[in-house]
Formats: sequence, C-alpha cells, structure tokens
Amino acid sequence: MVVLMDGKHLSQKKQTQLKEQIAQMKAETGCVPGLVVILVGENPASQVYVRNKERAANLVGIHSETIRLEETVSEAVILELIESYNQNDQFHGILVQLPLPDHIDERRILHAIRPEKDVDSFHPTNMGYLWSGQRVMVPCTPAGIMELLSEYNIPIAGKNAVVIGRSNIVGKPMAQLLLEEDATVTLTHSRTENLASVARKADILVVAIGQSQFVTADFVKEGAVVIDVGVNRGQDGKLVGDVDFQAVKERAGYLTPVPGGVGPMTITMLMEQTYQAALRTQQA
Repeated sequence: MVVLMDGKHLSQKKQTQLKEQIAQMKAETGCVPGLVVILVGENPASQVYVRNKERAANLVGIHSETIRLEETVSEAVILELIESYNQNDQFHGILVQLPLPDHIDERRILHAIRPEKDVDSFHPTNMGYLWSGQRVMVPCTPAGIMELLSEYNIPIAGKNAVVIGRSNIVGKPMAQLLLEEDATVTLTHSRTENLASVARKADILVVAIGQSQFVTADFVKEGAVVIDVGVNRGQDGKLVGDVDFQAVKERAGYLTPVPGGVGPMTITMLMEQTYQAALRTQQA
C-alpha cells in the first residue's frame, strides 16, 4: 500500500513554526524579514506562483512586496530595480520570477542579485557553496524535498538515488543534497541510455524532467520512494506531474501527489530562507 507524502500538511506545520520564529525575532530585535518578488509579463503560471508566495508571506509574518512589470520592460530597468533592493536593508530576499521574456538575459538578471539576498539560490556563488558542502542558500524545491524525506523518516545513507533532470533549479542541487546525506546518486536526463532501466535501480527516484506523466511503472522499483517535481496541464486542464500517478502508485512505497506534494514545500522553503537571511543580518 503506497504512502502518499502530504506536502501540504508538512508545509502548514512548518509555516506555523516559522510564524512563531518570526514573531520572536520581531519582538526581540524589531527586525521583520522582507521579500520582494519581481514579476515580468502576464505568464498565467507565474501569476499563480506569485499569489501563493504573497499569501504564504502574509501568513508567516514576512513583509512582502511584488513589483509587476510589463512584458516589454527593458533589461536595464530590471537591473536598476534589483540594485535598489540590493541596497535596501528592509528587504532580505530578492526573487525574480522565471521565466523571463526572450529579450531579457536571464543569467545576467539572476547574477545581479546579491548572493546574501538570493533566496532562490540561483547565483553562482551560492551554487558554489552548495557544491563545496557549505550550505548558505539552497534552491527551494530540492530543500523542500529533503524536508519531506526527513518528515517521513526515509533512510538516505547508503541508498541508491536516481534524479531524472539536470536543471540548475532542481536536478543538480537535488543530486548534491542527496550526496551530502551519503546516498549513491545517479544524475540522469532525457538523453540517458536505457533510462527506465537506470531508474529501476533507485530506492529514491526524483523526477524533474518537465514532461507530463513521463515516468511509468516500468521506471519504478517495487517499494521505491518516488518524488514527482513536475507540474503540467493534462488534456482535461487538470494538473498532473512528470509521473504517471495511477500506474506508479501500484509499485511505489512512497509517492508525492500533484498537486499537494512538492509544490507547497517549495514556497515554504522560500519563506524559511527569507527568514534565515534576515537572521544572518542580525547575527552579523
């Protein structure tokens, strides 16, 4: 019988704890963690993500601002805006919602955020810290997955872990976090030969390939832990993951649903990292 890993419940529990920590910080130091989100254009998925981030920030006591810019905004305007928040001590986290329009150099924008305010952990400095075993900021989705594995007491040390997807946002940092916990990690992608065969060796399988219901039961070892990072729209308009949920739940021991699995934890870890960034300014 598969255990569904309830990211929504864990997210609510962690947000309650975070709310108490932020209230204590405010009472003791007067500091209120601040987060600014810069949203360019009218991408519907981005609009939903940003609204959810605003809601979570308000719930835990983080001061949140959202800057909404037209699709046609120049790169120079965004860079100037980022620099103004780099210099603003009231804001401890800066997040630029992706994707950006084609005329904007995404890498240049992300690199403009000061590493200590880079709560998404996309800056090469923070990536370097992670890969050298020194965590400062950690990408929010992999961080949330590690919290889920901990909550369900999933053993990691010595286990075979396979990550499908090699993005800087999920795949690569996920592999590193699992490696730090002494898993034997295989990082795979769409061009990996015999991918299903490789995946079947996994005790822990993390799927972030961005293709609707890509992973079928044939990819899954009996009793494996399957973490579905994907968020896609099915033909009926409903959200589905990168994993064929109905087929895989018959083989997996643990499985994250979509929605309600990884997604809520991503937003909660963003709030956690904003709080931690504020805490570091108080301890400096």
